Formats: sequence, structure tokens, C-alpha cells
Amino acid sequence: MVETATPPVPAHVPADRVVDFDLFFAPGMDEDYFAAWKRLQGGPALVWTTANHGHWIPTSGALVRELWADNVRLSNKVLAVTPGLGEAMDFIPLQQDGKDHHDTRAAIMRGLASRYVMALEPKVVEVARELIAGIAPKGRCEFMGEFAEVLPLHIFLTLIGVPVEDRARLRPLGAQLTRPDGSMTVEQLRDAADDYLAPYIAERMANPGDDLFSRILSEKVGDRPWTVDEAKRMCRNLLFGGLDTVVAMVGMCALHLARHPQDHQLLRERPELAPQAADELMRRYPTVGVSRNAVCDIEVDGVTIREGDIVYLPSVLHNLDPLCFDDPEKVDFARGLNPVRNTTLGAGAHRCVGAGLARMEVIAFLREWTNAMPPARIDPAGKVTMRGGNVGACTNLPLVWDC
Repeated sequence: MVETATPPVPAHVPADRVVDFDLFFAPGMDEDYFAAWKRLQGGPALVWTTANHGHWIPTSGALVRELWADNVRLSNKVLAVTPGLGEAMDFIPLQQDGKDHHDTRAAIMRGLASRYVMALEPKVVEVARELIAGIAPKGRCEFMGEFAEVLPLHIFLTLIGVPVEDRARLRPLGAQLTRPDGSMTVEQLRDAADDYLAPYIAERMANPGDDLFSRILSEKVGDRPWTVDEAKRMCRNLLFGGLDTVVAMVGMCALHLARHPQDHQLLRERPELAPQAADELMRRYPTVGVSRNAVCDIEVDGVTIREGDIVYLPSVLHNLDPLCFDDPEKVDFARGLNPVRNTTLGAGAHRCVGAGLARMEVIAFLREWTNAMPPARIDPAGKVTMRGGNVGACTNLPLVWDC
């Protein structure tokens, strides 16, 4: 559950660095996630918020990027500002550091090799076409529930070899991790995921198949096999990682196309632009943030991040910083030809292990949606709503189009 009580400001935090900014419920975030975050820009490069037990937020894009890539002075152990979540989840590889992280991540990356990702593309296309065929004749849809929350989860559950019908059971768990509402404790959330995964992990370790979990668990961790506890923590990490991020990305892409029908038409006429369009749209609409804890004192922007302090790193403040990207709020597909490194999928040693899969899914979505659908627009009778959190997202995206 997200705590809202205001704690005392630590003595080492200067008064001029203190703000009241709740990454879950900042003012205006339910209408425009990006505008809510950008209100922090233009002041000090590093601020301390009193929300969620207190933590640092870098507001400078360059500093966000620098600290995100720093795996020496900052650790991933904390996982999130949600109290107790890191201790409960104990994810592999996300919450590991040093050699432990290197060894487990290497095994996971071998299981997620590009040849396996690309082999899934026909399935992504098939599911996208089925969904489009179901909604196109209606002339309207609530995109998040009818498409965005279906396609990526269907693909991920296929990848790990579990029934796609379990999507309805698993999707709420992903939302609880990134946008907790207090209806579950962090321990209940962890246990719900573990109870679901337990029989699959046992089967994969005893009789490996050709699914993602089997491939990873067949790889060595350094020079030894996975332990049962490590397998549980790794599968737990990948399950949660696959339940929310791409859903948010696809939703933001559809929102952009509805607001900019000329881009929809351009991709219909030139589908070969889809890869660079995906790169640019993911840069423009980043919704992921990560929490890190300082393992030593760090001097930054004239202040000291003390050992043990939590630092929250929002990709939105890097990707939409005009000092890091020219005219950052403008979508320019030509920018994707030579993309400047953005932070949508992370940076440094902890860059998202599923980055290749996420990008492939967004590219396939853009091609199929713009090819088969007439340009959609926001339903004037409805309302676009968003939510903040460790992964921000549209929660309601009502679309209409001419059949």
C-alpha cells in the first residue's frame, strides 16, 4: 500500500530542495501523466519529495540518465518507494548487483535471444489481426481493455507457456505492483504470483520444454544450475515484468495516433517506417520509473544523497528534457533513423531484459493497426484518463472511427 503520511525532512536535505510530489497521485496526473511530471522541470536538478516516506527525484534529464546507469553508487535492492515491496519480491535479476546480477542476467538474455523474439512475431501479428477484426466493425472501442491489455499479455503468456486464458487472473497483479491501491499487502501480492507459478516452475525444472522459463532454467548461472529459490525469484520477476510495461506502451501509441491522424495515415502509406516510428513513440511517451538506494554518500548538484536514501528515476524527465532532445514533445519519425539513446527501457547494466521483445511488439502493433484500421479519434462522449506509478498508463482510452 502507498503511504501518504508526511515524514520529517531529513537534516541533510536543504529546505529549498523540498517538494510535495507523489509519483502515484500528483495533481493532474489522471489527465496528463507527462504534464504532471514536467512541472518539476526548471528548478533544481535534484529535489526531495515528502511523499511516500521521502525520496530524491532528479529533475534534470542528464542526471536521470547518469544515475540510472550508475550501478556502483546505487543499488536496485529497494525496488520501489512502496514500503516493503523490495524485501517481499527479491527479484532476480532486477534486485541483484555485481557478479550475481551479471550471471543471472546472462542466462536470462540467452533465453531471450533475438531469434526467439523474432520467432514470436507471426503470433503477435495473428493476435493483433484477430483483435482488430473483432473491433473494427463496431466503430468504437475502449482501447485499453479491448486491445492494449490483451495483445501483450497474450504474447507474454504464450512465451512462458502458460494458458492465455489466465490473463484476466494475472493482469490485476501487474497493476498492483506498479500502481498499488491498498487492496493487497506486498506479501499477498508476492504469494499470489508464487502460488500461480509454482507448478510451472517445478515442471520446467524437471522436464524443460521450449518456453522461455525452460530455456532460461536450462542455462547455467555462472558455472552451476539454478536453485529452486533462484528459479522462483527469476520467474516472479519476469512474470511481473511482462504484465504491465508493454500494455502501457501500446496504449500511448494508440493515443498518439488518435490525436495525430496524419501519423496514422503516414504509417499506412509507408509501413516500412514502423521501426523508427516505434523508437520515436517510445521515446516521446515514456512511463517507466525505477527506484534505487544509495550504497554510499553521493555528492550531486551541491547536495548529498546519503547512504540509504532512495532515489526515484523517472524516464519521462530524461526523454522530455529539451537539454537532452531537441523539441522533445514533438514526434518526428525521422528522429528514429538515428535515435539518441533514450531511457524508456532503462540504461546501463539494468536495461530491461525484455527490450527487444517490447520493441518488436510495438512495431507489429503499429503496422497492423494502421494498415487494417481507419484513423481513430478520441470519442468526444468519453474521456482519456491516466494513472501514475512505477509504470504510468492510460486507464481509459475511448476511440471511435468511421466504418
